[in-house]
Amino acid sequence: MRKLILLTLVSTFAMSGFFNGEQMAQEKAQKEEAARLCKIYTEKTEKYKANMRHDDFAQATLANYERIENKYCGKKSHS
Repeated sequence: MRKLILLTLVSTFAMSGFFNGEQMAQEKAQKEEAARLCKIYTEKTEKYKANMRHDDFAQATLANYERIENKYCGKKSHS
């Protein structure tokens, strides 16, 4: 009976560590991808601001770029 309990505890411990490590790796990959997309959209937004026209369509495009940038970078204040 003791061997069965010991086997159950060891198995549970081993499995919980395995799934936790896999989850941490997935979260790290998601953070790295978000950082990559943040950089891309930050550059895209700044480049668009520097060369944009001054009409409603350009303002809407800029707002969309800023929305996507905020999605990957977190909330920022744009002016």
